[in-house]
Amino acid sequence: MARTIAKDHDQKRGQILKSAAKVFATEGFDRASMSQLARECGISKANIYHYYDSKDALLFDILDTYLAELRERICGLDLTGLSPEDQLRKMVSEILLAYEGMDHEHQIQTGGISALPQGQQDILKQYQRDMVQKMCDVIEAIAPETFARDKRKLRATTMSVFGMLNWFYMWNSGADANAREDYAYLVAALTLNGVRGL
Repeated sequence: MARTIAKDHDQKRGQILKSAAKVFATEGFDRASMSQLARECGISKANIYHYYDSKDALLFDILDTYLAELRERICGLDLTGLSPEDQLRKMVSEILLAYEGMDHEHQIQTGGISALPQGQQDILKQYQRDMVQKMCDVIEAIAPETFARDKRKLRATTMSVFGMLNWFYMWNSGADANAREDYAYLVAALTLNGVRGL
């Protein structure tokens, strides 16, 4: 007979993902053990194996859950009726707000994706590519003539914006929504003024 799923299965799974992300971010994926993960989650090792049969499965679920939700939030933004400049402001702000409370998940992307099998890497990288393309389209609309002459500048500008956003947690961990909005304004202003000078 198949084992029934507990009513609080999704809640416990969410708690495991948050706790494991913290361990992977602070200890490193290679050094973390299932025993250590179970301790941080406040459950037995046997119980964590009820949810995940390996560290790899757990890592993939952390990143898949995080990036899929982030992609949905960013790529699903309704930018209808906004000027290209306001589209950029809205998108930059939304990204920083989406990052709030997700420092550990965000941090383990860097080395975590490459630790997974190629098929899983492809899934996660596609989420990232979709978000990069959305940003690329927004930035291109700000100065289409400039970027039509040199697509490399468009790619470099897009990745520079993500660079400014992605490392925000390093020097402003725990920033609230107001601090994120302030920084989003700064990033948008730097980008808009920089693009116009290309």
